Amino acid sequence: MSPGMPQSVPGHIQSASEAPESGEPGASPEPAAFTDEESSAIPPDVLERLHADLVAALKTVYDPEIPVDIYELGLIYQIDVDDDRNIDIEMTLTAPGCPVAGEMPGWVENAVSAVPGVGQVNVKLVFDPPWDMSRMSDEARLALNMF
Repeated sequence: MSPGMPQSVPGHIQSASEAPESGEPGASPEPAAFTDEESSAIPPDVLERLHADLVAALKTVYDPEIPVDIYELGLIYQIDVDDDRNIDIEMTLTAPGCPVAGEMPGWVENAVSAVPGVGQVNVKLVFDPPWDMSRMSDEARLALNMF
């Protein structure tokens, strides 16, 4: 593992904010991906399916002022799945003064809690590192005509 990269956690989904930089100006962050699946008690194929279901659930949550889901916007910094399928999510907002700051973590919790087989869901709102447009996926940039 490269210096500065996060330590692997069982069932950890690496967020775009943790992905190594590509070195290309304006390059989009890598999509979230699992790291260290082997150390999880959840079988790899089940963990992969759970990852897909969690991402699909997160893609149902939108910032009401931006017509792009929060996952593609890069607002999800980290997702950890423990061996009991409890989910811890670190997320941010496009701005600390976002009018839905008090509501959006609840929307995320509700969306993820609806995924079959998920245990408890904990959503933590963080502002470090601050969000910026470089965290958006190519899909989000295309939807917002930001190329």
